[in-house]
Amino acid sequence: MSKVVLITGGSSGIGKSIGEFLIEKGYTVYGTSRNPKNYSDSKFPIIALDVTKNETIVSAIQHVVNTEERVDVLINNAGVGVTGAIEEIPESEIKANFETNFFGPINVIKAVLPQMRKQQSGLIINITSIAGYMGLPYRGVYSASKGALEILTEAFSMELKRFNINITSIAPGDFATNIASGRYHAPVLKDSPYKAPYENTLKMMDAHVDEGQDPLLMAKAVYRIINKRKPKVHYKIGEFMQKFSIVLKRILPDRIYEKMLMNHYKL
Repeated sequence: MSKVVLITGGSSGIGKSIGEFLIEKGYTVYGTSRNPKNYSDSKFPIIALDVTKNETIVSAIQHVVNTEERVDVLINNAGVGVTGAIEEIPESEIKANFETNFFGPINVIKAVLPQMRKQQSGLIINITSIAGYMGLPYRGVYSASKGALEILTEAFSMELKRFNINITSIAPGDFATNIASGRYHAPVLKDSPYKAPYENTLKMMDAHVDEGQDPLLMAKAVYRIINKRKPKVHYKIGEFMQKFSIVLKRILPDRIYEKMLMNHYKL
């Protein structure tokens, strides 16, 4: 019997690549979007779900359960970026970022768990970010929201083990997607004390995404994890230096690591 996979934010970017790859491998895939009518040409069904609105979460999962009678894999992929000096990002935008990147995945997990317990099986994959392993300049809010989801995954893993439900996180590096266009960018203010370094960092971040890796690599990683009997709690997918930066953070003194990051961003 084909496994049933639900991917939040499955209409574009990494989510779309994962869905299309799993379809080719024989999985039954459902993606989600706030505006599914915009994706009538999708290779798999796109259903309405806004991770900031709990009623849409419940409705979407119920639709999949009513149709397929199970949900084997949940991929929490929906997320948004935010850039800016922390001092200059409005509080409303900080909260909005956490609503999508942190509270949204929590509520989707809560909604799918009763069905997975009923099945006595399930796999939940949280798509986080390598940025979640370190506080990056002018990406501090994004780093914090993704880092919080990494820690939450660890706690969930221990709580869900008794129900034969596995949960894992995959932290991607830079991939060639349209994430930059969906970010909230704090404006570069003419009289801001952060103007020059923020402006330069913003250009560097956009270039990293434009030159990023093929999202197909993420799709293949998800496929491998789905087929593991005992997946690890954390995975990192990206270029060598991006993954190695996490290792360096563990072994280097804090100030030396901070200096290394500041040199990288030319601060």
